[in-house]
Amino acid sequence: MNLELSYAQSLDAADSLAGFREQFIIPEEHGQQQVYFLGNSLGLQPKNTGPYIQKVLDQWAKYGVESFFMGEDPWLNYHDHLVGPLAKIVGAHSAEVVVMNQLTVNLHLLMVSFYRPADKRVKIICEAKAFPSDQYMFETHIKALGYDPEDVLIEVSPRAGEVTIHQEDILAAIQQTGEELALVLWGGVNYYTGQLFDMEAITRAGHAVGAKVGFDLAHAAGNIELHLHVWNVDFACWCNYKYLNGGPGAIGAAFIHERYHQDKSLHRFAGWWGYEKNTRFKMEKGFVAMESAEGWQLSTPSPILYASLRASLEIFETAGFDSCLQKAKQMAAYLRFLLEQISEANPGKFHILTPAAATARGCQVSLLVKQGGKELFDELTRKGFFVDWREPDVIRLAPVPLYNRYEEIWRFAQVLGG
Repeated sequence: MNLELSYAQSLDAADSLAGFREQFIIPEEHGQQQVYFLGNSLGLQPKNTGPYIQKVLDQWAKYGVESFFMGEDPWLNYHDHLVGPLAKIVGAHSAEVVVMNQLTVNLHLLMVSFYRPADKRVKIICEAKAFPSDQYMFETHIKALGYDPEDVLIEVSPRAGEVTIHQEDILAAIQQTGEELALVLWGGVNYYTGQLFDMEAITRAGHAVGAKVGFDLAHAAGNIELHLHVWNVDFACWCNYKYLNGGPGAIGAAFIHERYHQDKSLHRFAGWWGYEKNTRFKMEKGFVAMESAEGWQLSTPSPILYASLRASLEIFETAGFDSCLQKAKQMAAYLRFLLEQISEANPGKFHILTPAAATARGCQVSLLVKQGGKELFDELTRKGFFVDWREPDVIRLAPVPLYNRYEEIWRFAQVLGG
């Protein structure tokens, strides 16, 4: 690697995924394309999103409610377009993935099934200062069961003077809680620092003491390599509007390991869309769940939201998720190289919060800017860079493989180091 513009341009010229940028709508200002580094917050709109939604609207106009059964793409089977591509992205079998609701709703639903406090086994281990999707869900769900969150939650924090969490501290907390531990529910990637956690090791440790283990993959799905089935994870939830470009408020998704699909002793909240598909419309008394992750569905889903997500997933299918991961790693390595050069030349200007091991595998990088951070963020915005400001002193960015260029990373570094 080197610091020259020509090097970044050579990387773009050799990029096998470069053409996929043309399948997205890039924000413009005064006719100039902006640099969008916010795939970790809301992914860009694929150009096919509008046409796919329009097809659903046209079907609705022509067939009305019979669109569930009629037309070239009946809505009753639309879910099938989504689970295959998503399963590849999260490392699961198709039957283990369901597209439904949004992230926090799904967390609550799966807590019903996988958090069953009894006797002394009531504790939950989670990361301190988790995103509010988790924090508020924990607080209210635990209270609804008649427990005090202060008595139930064990929050693992960074060590004094540090901002990231040591993996060994997580494993130690699991082992020490032992027979009192009912559930480990952890984030795959920390939203603030970009820290990536060893989910396989966390799962193994939780199971070793008899606990269930689940993950919030909001900042992981579509960003890093996942093997949920092989890792033996019990459940996971994620949103599809960040790295997966499903649109603002996109329909969410969940993973439930196949070993639970036929477990009739498992508690769950049920709804008619989770009922056995072949007999669903008989509407008979007594819930009979589909023997897949789809058995956790509640209400009739929106084909419009399905269509929005489908437009993006088809791009991933064509590009190949393995190729996306490879480019993401290369882009992250290039970005980190440039940041380290700037940091060496300007000591104290910023500190890279995201551990090197995480930037070697994921897109997000978080920069701690102690002096003039908001002014720097505003300057980046004026220069056409979409990045993220997190109070009190962090700038987050995430170049993603499907629509970002290496030259954009180089240009960002020029402004940052200027």
